[in-house]
Amino acid sequence: MGNIIVVFPRLEDAKSIKNLLVRHGFSVQYICTTGSQALECMDSLHGGIVISGYKLQDMVYHHLLGEMPPGFEMLLVASGKVIGGGVARGIPSVRMPLRLHELLQAVEAMESRMSRARKKRRQQPRERNPEEQAVIDRAKRLLMEQKHFTEREAHRYLQKHSMDSGNSLAETAGMVLCVMEA
Repeated sequence: MGNIIVVFPRLEDAKSIKNLLVRHGFSVQYICTTGSQALECMDSLHGGIVISGYKLQDMVYHHLLGEMPPGFEMLLVASGKVIGGGVARGIPSVRMPLRLHELLQAVEAMESRMSRARKKRRQQPRERNPEEQAVIDRAKRLLMEQKHFTEREAHRYLQKHSMDSGNSLAETAGMVLCVMEA
């Protein structure tokens, strides 16, 4: 399961929520009492869920939300008055007093949604910069000239060797150029 950071102004509250989550199989990486601590922790991770109280020691949740790096989502834990008043509009939230099953359902739903989004991003073709594309095109032209491949065969050749070696297509094309131009 994904990375979770628990941020509450009282350390005891953060520890309690961490223990609940850990007992139910979730991986809590950090517990914090301030938004700035949470932001520092986020810098060492590549995404995850921030479970935050409404008001932290150094900022309110929406300031933390605005500073979070890409790949992180927030689950707000706040009073019914805060959530019902529309303050947390558009942000997944769980009402206090906390009900364990609501917290677990919310975290599971967020992890599932984030996992699907990551999978979808991985399936999209990666944008190459012009230099990488030029190397790939040169390698394909060289394969077409020296090995009499069609453009499709040259591309497939680079793809196959890229997958076999675990290198990117551009890195493989660069290696082909080094070997064939030597």
